[in-house]
Amino acid sequence: MADDRRSVLVLTNSRDVTADVVLRVLAERGVPTVRLDPGVDLHAGSSLTALHSTGGQHGTLRTPSRVLDLLRVRSVWVRRASPYEGPSELDAQERRFAAAQSLWGAGGMLASLPGAHYVNHPWANRAAEYKPVQLAAARRHGFRLPDTLITNELRAAQEFASGQDNGVVYKPLWNTAYEVDGEPHQVWVREVRAGELTAGVEVCPHLFQAKVDKAFDVRLTVVGERMFAIRIDSPDLDWRHRQDLMEAATVAVPEEVARAVMAYLGELRLVYSAFDFAVTAAGAWYFLECNPNGQWAWQPPETTDAITRAIADQLQRGSDT
Repeated sequence: MADDRRSVLVLTNSRDVTADVVLRVLAERGVPTVRLDPGVDLHAGSSLTALHSTGGQHGTLRTPSRVLDLLRVRSVWVRRASPYEGPSELDAQERRFAAAQSLWGAGGMLASLPGAHYVNHPWANRAAEYKPVQLAAARRHGFRLPDTLITNELRAAQEFASGQDNGVVYKPLWNTAYEVDGEPHQVWVREVRAGELTAGVEVCPHLFQAKVDKAFDVRLTVVGERMFAIRIDSPDLDWRHRQDLMEAATVAVPEEVARAVMAYLGELRLVYSAFDFAVTAAGAWYFLECNPNGQWAWQPPETTDAITRAIADQLQRGSDT
């Protein structure tokens, strides 16, 4: 049985309103919580200390309002922490040095708290964010996959695009910050033709995927063994583009998909994940990707509330060991 005095540590930025929703539920339940954005707060009055010796391990997190024994952390929720960066008053070289030391030092301390339950462990998150890893794991566990090519070879990309009867879409391998004329610019999933592909493909690997003749999309959010699926009907290929135009409603998850989901999460050591599927008129679910730290509070109110409480349950429960 978890000690009710043990705290939940939430690693996220100060603007994360999604985390606020879960923190309110934990507060209602009387679960103590500590919020930390290590990439920012460790330069603004907070500190981390860890002592390792033959006799044991000790550690302390100090914030302007709390002192936390790191050996008594119940759970760690790895949400949306800021990147590790050095203090702004340092020159560029010193900032790079400080940022690297923070990542490997503070990041390592926060990833190695004995007995803590991670949702998700940061190293599991990072490994599961690679799309080639996702596709390989999905295939191993029996998901249907659209034919997918990842290449920096122009000829291979053109031949692949020419060979797909229903067309091909391009999607970035990582959601990288991008600007056009100084304004933030989102790279959406979009359809491409072989004749549009240029030598720009050779600059870096690109992901091309056979376009699924879908009837609708599904976002499946998983917390532990609990699944929350919504059907998304949108006029856009990428429903994220204009979310105000999409319609969402709960949908049942086929048993074979549910089994594959749990096997996938078990292999990649994930407690939480957000899966995206394209579903055909015949009812075939095609795996598109799985974001191990995907957003979820934009969903219908009843689904958002259920996910909120499922995450709070995980954090409150803590480790089984």
